[in-house]
Amino acid sequence: MKRKVDSELLDSDCGTPAEIAAALADIRRVNRWFGGVSTSERLVQRVVDESALRRLELLDVGSGSGDVPLAVASRFDRRGVHLYPTLLDRCATHLPRVPTAVVGDALNLPFPPESFDLVTCSLFAHHLEPALLKRFVREALRVARIALVINDLVRTRLHLALVMAARPLFRSRMAWRDGVVSIRRAYTEQELRVLLMEAGRRVEFSRHYLQRVGVIVWK
Repeated sequence: MKRKVDSELLDSDCGTPAEIAAALADIRRVNRWFGGVSTSERLVQRVVDESALRRLELLDVGSGSGDVPLAVASRFDRRGVHLYPTLLDRCATHLPRVPTAVVGDALNLPFPPESFDLVTCSLFAHHLEPALLKRFVREALRVARIALVINDLVRTRLHLALVMAARPLFRSRMAWRDGVVSIRRAYTEQELRVLLMEAGRRVEFSRHYLQRVGVIVWK
């Protein structure tokens, strides 16, 4: 299936505040039920195991309502590993009202070099065209001390069929429509390999529940 790029409604806040809130609530449910949180949890665990750190400063890019990094941090707290997430999104209306929420540009992160142990993103990489994705990776590694973690969708016909069939599970038409667009504009694992291996870093790939791909780009 050829990659097709269309705009996503949430990217431009194309909706009323109530519609945007409903769409973000649907995305939280998708992350909770269909592998978003569990994928990030496993990827961060890999970094924890490699680094042996019990305290990590984390920057999550394209956070939206911040549900994934906050849920992962809560799970690690119970294991005695403490994550301190900073949430970054370009839309203030998406972010929760917490002191660690920052409005900023993923391609020009407003932080000094090596400000965080780890940079993460979930359902964000597919929003970037190849040249911009490579630019984001460079920028993320600039502010990271250890690694960049990418949790994203895989573009397959099966995944598209699953999302099309899941329409009754979505309370928000906006979220469902953006989900279909996201699958069509997502990368295949092979496409990500080609793009990210050009960075000349150690890169690890893994497949996760319900058509998710995990990537760790080590510093």
